Amino acid sequence: MEQEHRAYLGYAGELRRRAEPLFESIYQHPFVQGIARGELTSEQLAHYVRQDFQYLTVFCQVYGLAIAKSRRREDIAFFNGQIGFILDSEHHPHNNFARVAGCSLEELARDAELAPTAHSYTRHMLYVAHSGTLGELLCALYPCPLTYWEIGRRLQAEVAPDASHPFKEWIEFYASPTVGDICGEFGERIARWAEGTGEEERARMAEYFLTSCRMEYMFWDMAYKLERWPI
Repeated sequence: MEQEHRAYLGYAGELRRRAEPLFESIYQHPFVQGIARGELTSEQLAHYVRQDFQYLTVFCQVYGLAIAKSRRREDIAFFNGQIGFILDSEHHPHNNFARVAGCSLEELARDAELAPTAHSYTRHMLYVAHSGTLGELLCALYPCPLTYWEIGRRLQAEVAPDASHPFKEWIEFYASPTVGDICGEFGERIARWAEGTGEEERARMAEYFLTSCRMEYMFWDMAYKLERWPI
């Protein structure tokens, strides 16, 4: 972890250090290691894309609620930009998975029922968005870009995918400076918010951050095990 990067400033860095076991467990998850080896089934890839497409739709809605909580134009512009990033750019890694799965993104992007884990994760974010402060919401949102950026950079360093690797595009997308800049924007905002608030709110910020980290692990597990509702 690059401690000097603005993604890890102040309280953001403290939260990341607390979550180290979770981040390592996420990286070692069989789905993530399947990306590294290029060994995932079509069913696993398709299930991931279906669920993540619906999840990111809710993520856009939560960013909209973050805009409503914002008082600074810089924050409004940041969250608005993140909505655009999801709508205009984050379909590229989905295309990579869909292509390897032998499906079209259009097919996988059709309305699908959220699996139990994806349902719980989105409801967690919506709860914080409606009931929490902007600082608390930032912490609930942050693990999504941060875990993916760290996965992408680590896979790029350890796997060094060449043109023959089936998930080269996915790895390069999440290892990119663009995603790193997004994490930096989050880190700066979390650090600034934490400096201006009290211990009780910082405790809630930590709780929501760690809950989202746990949900990130469970999301990979959901995709790997093809999780669905029992009935």
